Amino acid sequence: MKSSFSDIINSDTPVLVDFFATWCGPCKTLGPILEQVKDTLGDGVKIVKIDVDKNQPLAAKYQVRGVPTMILYKNGKQVWRQSGVLDKTALVDIIKKS
Repeated sequence: MKSSFSDIINSDTPVLVDFFATWCGPCKTLGPILEQVKDTLGDGVKIVKIDVDKNQPLAAKYQVRGVPTMILYKNGKQVWRQSGVLDKTALVDIIKKS
């Protein structure tokens, strides 16, 4: 998973990674919001969901302490990070500014 994750985030297109857990209420709230963001931005963003329970080493490597945690990458570099739920407008603005 680690090598393919590196390949995924090394992209000219912004990559929004959502670290989530299936048991997490706020994570369930965030799912449809991320779909709206993807619908709005289309090919302008890649959205990747990582289940922290199934990918614990990856979550540890990126110091994900709580879920949901979103990290935005551009060309493999972290340009933004936040835990919690944001609305579609805020996320679209953050991605466009990257």
